[in-house]
Amino acid sequence: MKSIYKIAILIVAVVIVAAGVFNYHFSQATQTTPSSPSATPTPTPTPNPSPTPAPTPTPTPNPSPTPAPTPTPTPTPAQGVALNGAGATFPFPLIDKWAAEYNKIKPNVLVNYQGIGSGGGIQQHTEKTVHFAASDAPLTAAQAEKAPNTLHIPITIGGVVPIYNIPDIPKGLKFTGEILAGIYLGEITKWNDPKIVAVNPGISLPNQQIVVVHRSDGSGTTFIWTSYLSNISPKWKETVGRGTSVNWPVGLGGKGNDGVAALVKQTPYSIGYVEFTYAKKNNLAYGYVQNAAGEFIEPSIESFAKAADYAAVTLPRGDESWSKVSIVDSLAGNTQAKGAYPITSFSYILVYKELNVLPNMDEASARTLVEFLWWAIHDGQNYASDLYYVPLPSSVVKHNEATIRMITYNGQQLHK
Repeated sequence: MKSIYKIAILIVAVVIVAAGVFNYHFSQATQTTPSSPSATPTPTPTPNPSPTPAPTPTPTPNPSPTPAPTPTPTPTPAQGVALNGAGATFPFPLIDKWAAEYNKIKPNVLVNYQGIGSGGGIQQHTEKTVHFAASDAPLTAAQAEKAPNTLHIPITIGGVVPIYNIPDIPKGLKFTGEILAGIYLGEITKWNDPKIVAVNPGISLPNQQIVVVHRSDGSGTTFIWTSYLSNISPKWKETVGRGTSVNWPVGLGGKGNDGVAALVKQTPYSIGYVEFTYAKKNNLAYGYVQNAAGEFIEPSIESFAKAADYAAVTLPRGDESWSKVSIVDSLAGNTQAKGAYPITSFSYILVYKELNVLPNMDEASARTLVEFLWWAIHDGQNYASDLYYVPLPSSVVKHNEATIRMITYNGQQLHK
């Protein structure tokens, strides 16, 4: 019996030892077996086999190409400079063209201009969040006080035109200033109103309600338009007045020149006002406007240029007040201005005389900005006519040269 017991104990011991040996060899085999392709990678970083150009397998906090919000949202070119501007939509097509052409000759310079309206441009200039701004309205005395040492640089001349959408009636519908004021006051409400019919003989005007479209944002184009209406209509001057933003008696609002053009294009029997190039690029019918000489003038580069010639505006120094400068006002009542389109205006670049007041400006960027502005008032004018703007007269170019020479960084003149 004892021998049987001893044999049993021996058998159990052998089983235990065999099991241990088996587990040991199995463990070794699993550690040395190669991982399958779907195995979880070890914590040790390995090269990313994916074609995605992420620097590590760990996703970056912001994989989107959109840059983080900063006062200068446009990415800077490699070893280059980004110049950021904002403001008027009136000169946007021209400034946008400049940006593209300047980048061809200066690949390390990226000019980013956002057309947000003159009101927005003036605000960003005042808050010093852009390198330059653009406005069709010069700064008022109150605005200049909030942005001291601002320089005005006229960069182009263009016209604001009435656009309309009346089926089967092409460009050339005639408007007097009194008719336009009456429409925007809500007093002339039908296209076949006797006053419109009287100046458009032979045109069958529809018995349709006029849909009025105006700007919804702060706008230099609105400033030009309302300045003209204020000069023509005493009632408009007293009840609405002029400004980049006004309390419109009637109408629908569109943001920017593009917004107004789009609204008119999609709304039958509507009327609006835009800078001329927006009428052309959107294939919209536009009206001829009566000037002080009694002529109904077609908007064109030639009629804008004549307006600028007849206006004989005396330009202040770049660092003086420009609040009274207006081609529209100068033409009001000028019965000798033959061939001049009456709703013509400068558009301006606004820039600080001392650039180190901008928190996002360094000396390299300051010099680059001055070089770009110098190019814009010279070679940049070659692109104006194709976009229906008037190239600056030589007298204005010389005036701008003197203004650009005023610009400094840390007190040092940037252009001799």
